[in-house]
Amino acid sequence: MINVYGSTVDNESRCIHYQTPLDIIAIKFKCCDKYYPCYKCHNEHENHSIQRWNSDEFNEKAILCGVCHHEMTINDYMMIEACPECDAHFNNRCKYHYHLYFSV
Repeated sequence: MINVYGSTVDNESRCIHYQTPLDIIAIKFKCCDKYYPCYKCHNEHENHSIQRWNSDEFNEKAILCGVCHHEMTINDYMMIEACPECDAHFNNRCKYHYHLYFSV
């Protein structure tokens, strides 16, 4: 099973910062190769700055469904609103924090 680091509050990768029914995605941070539920968890548990994924790296598997633990590429994630394996709906494209995870 893939580890999700940070201040998680349940087994679907929700954390103390984001706990809505849609907050089930963990992101693999390029800088440390670890999955975290959000940038706040990353910053609280790591001693380095976040490195964003560049658009030419969007074929990397860096998105994890917290419900079924299916890994998907960033490109795949950007095109869907639910997990292709379990159909769990999630926060589409991290729309409010996109600029923190991915290069524009």
